[in-house]
Amino acid sequence: MAKTIALKEFPGTADIYRRAIIGMLPVVGKSGKVSPDATLPDTELTLSGVKVDLDQLAKYCAATGQRFGDTLPLTFPFVLQFPLVMKLLVAGDFPLTAIGSVHIENTIERFRPIGVTEPLTITTHAENLREHRKGMLVDAISEFAVGHEPVARQTATFLSQQRTSLSGGPRPEAPKDHRPPPPDAKLKADLGLIRQYAAASGDRNPIHMSDLGAKAFGFPRAIAHGMWTAARVVANVEGRLDDTVTYNVRFGKPVILPATVNVYTTQVEGAGAGAFDISVLNPKKGYPHLTATLR
Repeated sequence: MAKTIALKEFPGTADIYRRAIIGMLPVVGKSGKVSPDATLPDTELTLSGVKVDLDQLAKYCAATGQRFGDTLPLTFPFVLQFPLVMKLLVAGDFPLTAIGSVHIENTIERFRPIGVTEPLTITTHAENLREHRKGMLVDAISEFAVGHEPVARQTATFLSQQRTSLSGGPRPEAPKDHRPPPPDAKLKADLGLIRQYAAASGDRNPIHMSDLGAKAFGFPRAIAHGMWTAARVVANVEGRLDDTVTYNVRFGKPVILPATVNVYTTQVEGAGAGAFDISVLNPKKGYPHLTATLR
């Protein structure tokens, strides 16, 4: 049976990042390789009576282009549950390290629009630790309720890179670079905008905050948050979405700042007015930064 920890407030980001850095250190930190037989802590974090900070929401909408109105933007639940997920990941008994784990996929299921003034209960746990040819995967799942009514479910899949029993298997042939067709729209991002998003979302991972911080983790310059890209591209169609919707996003190569990338949005015939396929491609080489579906 899961151990439920009822939080009285959101975990502090300063303590979370301090613990994340400690988790990377030799001797005192977590061991490098995660065993395929490792077990996840049977811990569930819950926070009740969550009220949306309308100033934070306004800043989030300004950074992503989503509408500031009576209901929450589709991707904002990710922001609300992010501190709880990070608290799980930095715990000493969690096998993966928080910094260094790569957010490779995200799914938001909205069961109905959520009013900005509705008090929420957020419940977060991790499950499904499994092997991948590039490392170990784990899902962090957060469920949102108004009273006893479920209103949304958020799943983030993280990859901890290492060799596994699947690493030596056949690999799909990498697509060749090509110049993609003219886009439906172009998306521009620079460090100032991404810092604006970091402040609104609470995700101040050093790879997003400065070129120096990004270089420490192997990137040539700072990179955009994958969830900023996901939020920004869905803003183009949010007024056409159904009340009940599932937004699945797969992240590809990072968007290195500053950047201008191509956005392609296609309505899916026969799947309803709010069904879309979205992709974000490099404008010169055509490789994907993001592929997404709305259903």
